[in-house]
Amino acid sequence: MKILVLNCGSSSLKYQLINMENESVLAKGNYERIGDPKAFITHKVNGEKYVMENPAPTHKEALEFIIKQLTETEYKVIDSLDEINAVGHRVVQGAEKYADPILVDDSVVAGIREVADLAPVHNMAAAMGIEACRNLMPNKPNVTVFDNGFHKTIPEERYLYPIPYHYYREYKIRKYGFHGTSHYYVSQRVAELENKPVEELKTIVCHLGQGASLCAVQGGKSVDTSMGLTPLGGIMMCARSGDLDPSIVTYLMKKENISPEEMDRILNKESGIAGISGEAPDVRDIEAAMNNGSERAALALKAYDLNIAQFIAKYMVSMGGVDNIVFTAGVGENQFNRRSGICKNLEFLGVKLDEEKNQLRGEEIEISAPDSKIKVWVIPTNEELVIARETMKLIQ
Repeated sequence: MKILVLNCGSSSLKYQLINMENESVLAKGNYERIGDPKAFITHKVNGEKYVMENPAPTHKEALEFIIKQLTETEYKVIDSLDEINAVGHRVVQGAEKYADPILVDDSVVAGIREVADLAPVHNMAAAMGIEACRNLMPNKPNVTVFDNGFHKTIPEERYLYPIPYHYYREYKIRKYGFHGTSHYYVSQRVAELENKPVEELKTIVCHLGQGASLCAVQGGKSVDTSMGLTPLGGIMMCARSGDLDPSIVTYLMKKENISPEEMDRILNKESGIAGISGEAPDVRDIEAAMNNGSERAALALKAYDLNIAQFIAKYMVSMGGVDNIVFTAGVGENQFNRRSGICKNLEFLGVKLDEEKNQLRGEEIEISAPDSKIKVWVIPTNEELVIARETMKLIQ
């Protein structure tokens, strides 16, 4: 059985074609900077990496190009789409309507669009990917796995907002949380590496990418997380503001006569470390600007490191302690300077890094020093494998 997994982010499309007989990855890749003239794809097959620039205005064009890499090139891994048994999709927001994985039909697509105002950057991209797959492979089952599903165990006192309760009753305004498949995979994996039952561990997972969130995982269950009603909340991100004084939003809207749609765009696409630094919304570019003397870039990264460390400390309170801090996703796995900067703010809690091990990129490794009071890990996430497993369960 072969399953194609699609993970449509706000400006990226990760994919893997997985042979479920042995869970081997036949091909995988990442389309980055979708919507940008400099969009490019990194496609990996049999240990070889192919990097191609190819402008993709939307996720639809990106998916079409990905399918060509799988079926039509000299490094193709299947002869036709007939070899794909099913497609699994990551969907960011299911609200209270969806939490568990579900087979896609017209009503599910409509439901994903119905709650898209809670994840405007992501859900429409996911819906577009689902529709493109249904058009290209009309007889294949599609399964959606929801990002907020893992967070359904968060206690009510932690997911309710301090606003009139009737807004929750009427509009389901509450904290939902996202990156659930990543937080689930990483928290399970660190338990395997520790050779301990996940039920005995308190782990803080730092999923740091273009979008970023932290999750307090106690006994294998999510008990708190940084993103909220939408993926805009929580820590500051590459281009998203994270948590703000709410009056900033209303003040700016009045001061500059900004519409809700424009304000939403500013907070999602022009804020975060990109907003402070004035650079492109990519940690790599901002670090390069800092190294070239940009004081604003240095300020943005200092604020980023501190903000994440503060959330880590907050989740120690949520769980009454912590056994493991784990970094994952693009920034967490590869930007060792950010890991170091974050952990320096936690030294008073006994967190110490082995800076030599911390230099490694994208490897599964413990990076804490032997005398660190809290273990620190880098564990590459594998959301796609979680989605593939859930997809296989449903179609069988």
